[in-house]
Amino acid sequence: MSDLSTPLAPPRYRPVPFGVTRVNLREGAPGVRYLQADLPLGAYARRVTDYLVHWAEVEPERSFLARRVQHADGSTGNTGDWQHVTYAQALDAARSIGQALLDRGLNAERPVVVLSENSLEHALMALGCIYAGVPYCPVSPAYATVSQDYDKLRHVLDTLTPGLVFAADGARFGRAIKATVAADVEVVLAQGAIEGRPATTFQSLRNTLATPAVDAAMHATGPGTIVKFLFTSGSTKMPKPVINTQRMWCANLQQITLSLPVLAEAPPILVDWLPWNHTFGSNHNFGITLHHGGTLYIDDGKPTAALIGETLRNLREIAPTVYFNVPTGFEMIAEAMKTDAVLRRTLLSRVRMFFYSGAGLAQPIWDSLHATQEAELGERIVMSTGLGMTESAPSAMFCNSPDVRSGHIGAPVPGMTLKLVDVDGKTEVRYRGPNVTPGYWRSDAATREAFDDEGYLCTGDAVLWIDDHDIHRGLRFDGRIAEDFKLSTGTFVSVGPMRAKIVVAGAPYIQDAVLTGLNRKEVGALLFLSPACREVSGLDADAPWAEVIASTGVRQRIQAVIDHLARESTGSASRVARALLMAEPPSLDKGEITDKGSINQRAVLKHRDALVQALHDGNAPGTIVPAA
Repeated sequence: MSDLSTPLAPPRYRPVPFGVTRVNLREGAPGVRYLQADLPLGAYARRVTDYLVHWAEVEPERSFLARRVQHADGSTGNTGDWQHVTYAQALDAARSIGQALLDRGLNAERPVVVLSENSLEHALMALGCIYAGVPYCPVSPAYATVSQDYDKLRHVLDTLTPGLVFAADGARFGRAIKATVAADVEVVLAQGAIEGRPATTFQSLRNTLATPAVDAAMHATGPGTIVKFLFTSGSTKMPKPVINTQRMWCANLQQITLSLPVLAEAPPILVDWLPWNHTFGSNHNFGITLHHGGTLYIDDGKPTAALIGETLRNLREIAPTVYFNVPTGFEMIAEAMKTDAVLRRTLLSRVRMFFYSGAGLAQPIWDSLHATQEAELGERIVMSTGLGMTESAPSAMFCNSPDVRSGHIGAPVPGMTLKLVDVDGKTEVRYRGPNVTPGYWRSDAATREAFDDEGYLCTGDAVLWIDDHDIHRGLRFDGRIAEDFKLSTGTFVSVGPMRAKIVVAGAPYIQDAVLTGLNRKEVGALLFLSPACREVSGLDADAPWAEVIASTGVRQRIQAVIDHLARESTGSASRVARALLMAEPPSLDKGEITDKGSINQRAVLKHRDALVQALHDGNAPGTIVPAA
């Protein structure tokens, strides 16, 4: 019999170096402290095109980008059937496309708007813009292909007044373009046509003869040059255009590398679906590939029931060195690896680190991944994360040891100062550094509102120490201050931590939760369930979702979760007193969900207010309450 007094051996991890291991904390005014990494930022590039020029000279034939061959009928190529773009080809395309943009007189007042999922053409168009010093804006494809009213797309176009709109496919984006793009704005298409609307072919831009003028334009760009506009996902308001400069992007790539030096040990190989209209996919993942001369395999999959198969197919074929995803994606991969030996073998063969962002990763998913890794490899792969936002290009903090748990966000990146401010019983983290945006395009009022009197960006994110006795371990996430609310008793409900508890307790059946109860006497929850519920519903695979969540099997599972949470609660602010299962998924048009699949609490509460009121008034059919 084992000696239970003997402590368990610490888990063994595949070795990964961490850059920021110590931090400095100083006191400011009452209720204010300042936190910095004990590691200097050092020099960084003046422009991201410096990386492109460097790798095109040093490794011209190395593959920079790859995408599985796309056939005219919408099908994709077979195993090994990838179209590659080398660094030399990427630079050549950037010069030609950049020349074409200069010939059109485009600039920050008349930028380029990109309507496209991730693709080789999208990437080359972006590189052409960056090379020529013409700002561009990659727009969420859903604004044009899923939205029915195009309100957000119109908002983007009205705000930016583009001189050129690029779309990947006339058939898919044509209806939105005809409805929203002014007739005097040039449209460029990678393929297809739009009935009744003249368009330029992408290939004609690609065939433009580059002149010394485009190289001069590139050399004229510098740290203050605007590279792109990235729109925030928006909450109850329309998205805001965040200015992204060369300084922001280059500084952050250096900060990322110093914090995660594993990225610089060898050219990274990425298999990535994260959308380029979002800072995680574009600035972070596309950026680190370019910075370190790596290869990015564009994954046309996505963590949805319909598209996860493509992601798994790609990961069976291409072994990444670092793998990035959102929590929902890791949840699906964790489940697939339990039975897919080829997936396990390929994905785990050379990966040095897993990294998630966008929302909290439930600890059971984390544990499942580690269990699979230990069974396959005899060791764990470090699962890391951090915190940032579109306005910080994006990375502000990273975990700095293998000992990471759900909710940890770690230490500040070098060269950035975190301002910790006591606000309503919580601690808000604010940012200042070279990676922070100068503001929002054509919105002076929003810019003034975003910064405090010392010039720190107010994030609205609340934090706590991971270990009160060891500040060098860094911080953990404590929710969004704006999401917290008071019950009628005056008791504060801390939404972030409570939501995380619900998701963990309900794994794998509860995908997300929106908490209710503002000015009410008790906390309620709107629960969005995961596809795993179909397995316990007892219904056919094609049964309507409303019938799935109403099934006895599903309701019994969720009832058990609510009962467990009630037993574990310590008071009214931590007890879910009533819950509803959502048959209607979160709406993109209403801003209830982002491209990455994370829930916008405020938008859900706004648009489902009648349901919330019925829940708390006792008039909502199907309400689940804790057993007596």
